[in-house]
Parts: sequence; structure tokens; C-alpha cells
Amino acid sequence: MPTLLAPSLCQPTPRAEALLSFSSYCPMFRDCHHPTAGGQLPTPTAGTYCRRPQGEMSMVLPRAPIHLLMSLALLFWAPTNFAQERDAEAGSAEGGSAEEESAATATAFSGAHLIPISGPPIDDGVLLVRDGKIVAVGAQGEVSIPEDATVVEAAGKVIMPGLVDTHSHVGGGGAGDRSGPIQPGVRVLDSINARHSGFQRARAGGLTTLNVMPGSGHLISGQTAYLKLRAGDTIEELVIVDPEGNPSGGLKMANGTNSRRDPPFPGTRGKSAALVRARYIAAQEYRDQLVQFADDPEKRPSRDLDLEALVEVLEGKRIVHHHTHRHDDILTVLRLQKEFGFQVVLHHVSEGWKVAEQLAEAGVPSSVIVIDSPGGKLEARDLVLETGAILEQAGARVAFHTDDGITDSRLFLRSAALAVRAGMSRQGALEALTLEGARMLAMEDRVGSLEAGKDADFVILSGDPLSVYTQVLETWVEGEKVFDRSDPEDLKIATGGYGAGTPRSEDSHVDCFDWEVGR
Repeated sequence: MPTLLAPSLCQPTPRAEALLSFSSYCPMFRDCHHPTAGGQLPTPTAGTYCRRPQGEMSMVLPRAPIHLLMSLALLFWAPTNFAQERDAEAGSAEGGSAEEESAATATAFSGAHLIPISGPPIDDGVLLVRDGKIVAVGAQGEVSIPEDATVVEAAGKVIMPGLVDTHSHVGGGGAGDRSGPIQPGVRVLDSINARHSGFQRARAGGLTTLNVMPGSGHLISGQTAYLKLRAGDTIEELVIVDPEGNPSGGLKMANGTNSRRDPPFPGTRGKSAALVRARYIAAQEYRDQLVQFADDPEKRPSRDLDLEALVEVLEGKRIVHHHTHRHDDILTVLRLQKEFGFQVVLHHVSEGWKVAEQLAEAGVPSSVIVIDSPGGKLEARDLVLETGAILEQAGARVAFHTDDGITDSRLFLRSAALAVRAGMSRQGALEALTLEGARMLAMEDRVGSLEAGKDADFVILSGDPLSVYTQVLETWVEGEKVFDRSDPEDLKIATGGYGAGTPRSEDSHVDCFDWEVGR
């Protein structure tokens, strides 16, 4: 059986770039096979190195310093608060005044092979964008290109929607602390470093939308943040706001081994479920009292940030993103979901293939991590590459995620390739990178496919997205280019080793369990 490459172990240097696109070659792994490439990569050239699990390197060569991509940020106005960004987004969505509409210059990407996701592929296609939105998608001759439009010749290229990562930890954010196992009132948003180099690497991987999560060391570790990878220096420039001007996000929950330890944390799986159940019952009572005493300030309960967040979950305003691995832990989540009626997305589901029928029957979607070198924790020992295929065949909804830095964001496309090799349909795998992830964030009306009216988030590739030789050439967010492989600084981010672009002062966490970034 061929040996697969380990994304977290083997990283390229620029001199080895010819061997690589979004995969890596390492002397420890002599055979590299791929469903579309179908062969071996050549013997590594001088300059490749391997980062072993202990963090040692077999060879380290000096590299040029990598600078942060700050110049692009100067092109954008930084909103001072979430409400201002909300107004800006609303104006873009409405298209502005007639004068502004006529003055706006459209950009047409012509001649590319388009993969809309929501429809069949289009050869020799045209993607027309304006004011941060997609105006039209179709074949040559079917799309009317304005006379004053900027035309980008994209023959020989592939254009697909920007990738949606439903589970990431870029930005170095943390939420819940050691004070207790249930902390729904904490927001990871308040600790994300918007200048973290992980965002640059994510753009280099074609990612445009992220669900940045707190860790899984708690039963409830806090609120997640939905981000767009716009060029910006502040979290206000990245966060997606709802119609009320509030930052969008879900609620991170977890079960299994990560949250089990000495009191006040639970010591057993049963106690874990009991603590969660008790807190949701308290939230139901809090919600009922708010309604009952809405007109009586003296009896109305005091504001409680933790219970407020859980009430949002109960009312369907906030989606639960639930870390879970073992099949029995997965079923525990389904019981709690049925009892309290909240929306939930299951994450990781290492043993999801064992309960595929139950997941399909419950209508609960799963965000799967694809790892070709599993290990590190016993509850994930039965992880298989076939999970996506088995869930798809059972009729369950499937997306993929990086859990960056478990999988480097620059390798995200490879998740779909490995899933296809393990039996998943091509369409299902590509959808799992894009539209299905958007649905799991309740953002399918804005992102995830190339359709008129949606945000102009897309990635330009050198070839087929499932090919090991394909490179991300450009990444666009809301009609603005945020990554360009032809730019020397961006090229360093795309081809550098693990942590490319990371300054010495940036604190990186790459372990599987950490109080701030525990996976």
C-alpha cells in the first residue's frame, strides 16, 4: 500500500518548489501517489528538508526573511466598529446608487475553466465581478462583458469558489480558561491576532472564509468567529457581521477526553453530559424569565453573558460546533441536540463512519478532518480516509476542515483529493471544500459557489483542484486580490516551511491539546 504524505511533518523549501504544489515531499516517504497524478514524485532535490514529529529537521538551509503582507492593507478603509462594517457590507449588497453602479468598473475573467460547484463545470467560461459581488457566470458568448470592463485573460486556468474552512485556529486566539469547563460567554474574537501569519498562509491556500474556534479543552469553550480573509490589520476588518451589526460566530463545544480532568472539570463522559444538560436547562429557565418579566425590571433576571449565549443557541441564532471523535460520543451529541433542539455541526468525527446511518437519519452535518498520518490520541485511532465517502453514501452531509495547525491551510485542497481516492465523489468532495462548509456556517447565500449575487470570493488555480501539481495562483475576496503567487513576497508565504511568515515574536501553538489552542 502506498505511503501518504504527512502535511504536518514534511514541508518544502523554495528550491524544492518544482516538486510541490499543495502537497509536500519528504525523504522519509519514498512513494507519493495521487488519484489524478497517478505516479511518483521525483527524488527530492538538494534543499528539501523534513520536519520530524519531534520538531527536528534533517536539513535546514538559510532562507530569506519573510515579511508580513502589509502593503495591501493600506488600500482598505478600516471600520472603527462592527456597526460601521455592517453598513459598508449592506451598501455593497444593495449595489449603491445608480450613479455609483454606473461608475463602478467590472472585471471579467475570460477563458478559464469554471467550477461553479452549484452547477456543471464550464469550459472557456467568463466570471464577471463588480463591487465585490459576482455579476454573471457562464460560457463565452453567454455573458455580456461591459465595454469598459477590465478583462483578465485566464485561458488555461481553473477558477472555483473560495474555500470555506469550518474549523481553524489561525490567529492564535483563546477563549475559556482553567476556571471551569463551561464558558459560553467568552468570545475568541477578543483574542485573535489579525496580523497572525496564519492568515497569510490561509490566503495562499485559496481559503476565503474561516470559522476560527477556541480550543476543545472545555465542554463549552466559548464563541467562535466567522471571518473573511480580506486584507486588513484588525479583527474588525475581517469579521463577518450580522444584519444587526454584531460579529457572527457559533458556539464551540466538545466531549470525549479533552475536557476530562480534575474538578471543577468532569472526570467521566457521563458527568460531562450531565454538566452540559444542567447548563442548558438553566438557560431555558433564564429565557423563560426574561419573557415572563420583560415589563418588570425588579423581577427580570440580571444580565448573564454565559446564559445569553446559550439562549442564542436555543433560539437558533447561534450554531453549535461540536468537537467529537468516538462513535459513542457522537451519539451523545445527537441525544443532547434532540433534547434541546439546537443546530449542531459535528467536527472531526473520527469514528463517524461507524454511525453514518444515524447521522444521516438525524440530518446532522459533519465537518471531517482528513489526515493521512493519524495518531496522537487514542480516541482518534480508528480515523480512516473513507469517512467522507461512507457518510456521503449514507446520505449525510459532509464538509472538510483543516483544524489549522493540525493541517496547514495551504494543504486544504488535498483533503478533497484524498477523499476522492478513498471513494468519495468528485462533486461531493469539491462541495465539501466550499458550498457545504458555507451551509454549515449558514452563509450559503453569500459564499461557497460561483453564482450571480454572491460575494466575489474565488481562487484561480494552475490546474485541476485535485491534482498534486496544481498551484494556487491567486485568491480573491469580495473582488479584491489578497494573494498573488507571482508576487515575490506572496511566493515566500506559499512555498516556505511550516510557519512561513511567522515573526520571532509570534507565539505559535502546534500541539493537539493546549489550554488556548487545544484541538
